[in-house]
Amino acid sequence: MTASHPLDRPVWTMLTGRQAHLAEGDGQAVRIDRGYGVFGAAADTDAEAQAALAALVPDTDEIWIVEPEPWPLPPGTREVKRAVLAQMVAEGAPPPRAGEPAIVPLGDDDAAEMASLADHAKPGPWGTKTHRYGPFFGIREHGRLLAMAGQRILVPGMAEVSGVATWEDCRGRGLARTLIGHVMRQMVARGETPFLHSYADNAGAIALYESLGFRIRREVHVLAIAK
Repeated sequence: MTASHPLDRPVWTMLTGRQAHLAEGDGQAVRIDRGYGVFGAAADTDAEAQAALAALVPDTDEIWIVEPEPWPLPPGTREVKRAVLAQMVAEGAPPPRAGEPAIVPLGDDDAAEMASLADHAKPGPWGTKTHRYGPFFGIREHGRLLAMAGQRILVPGMAEVSGVATWEDCRGRGLARTLIGHVMRQMVARGETPFLHSYADNAGAIALYESLGFRIRREVHVLAIAK
């Protein structure tokens, strides 16, 4: 199976390219190190590749497949859920706004707080190493981590904004907007084009991303599978 653009098959592209060091598997199917998350992909829909992908499904966890078209269920697995994502790309980044709160880098010392925030806000699959995908940033107030954002998927010339999360009692203050803009500027400074994924029916999130310069490139399909 070939893709005309690296974002058409983002998981396959990441795990056979810039982030191959995080992959388990072979040329037929790969999945990401379980500490980082649940993503996986097969080379194509042929029986051999589908069987290889099914073999990578852990006993007590899922694999999430992200593809340009609905993916057939690999034999020996069960469907957990399907969803449609809006894949969005930004040409450039917004300038900082006046009066933005201080932004701090996050790392291993912040991992427990980041995991708690991710469990609360549900920004997407989160594992024990997800915070190590790349630069993550947060906003603190009186020592408390109020919000965070960072990156996840890397493909040639592009980086995904991800892990955007805010505690419910801190929403409405523009913290997510501030952090997304900061992450985008970091990417652009490295010569990379920001992109992200949002559930296609999340109109509020899509409106926020559009106000930051993102535009919908296409829809992609998610299939979560388990044994």
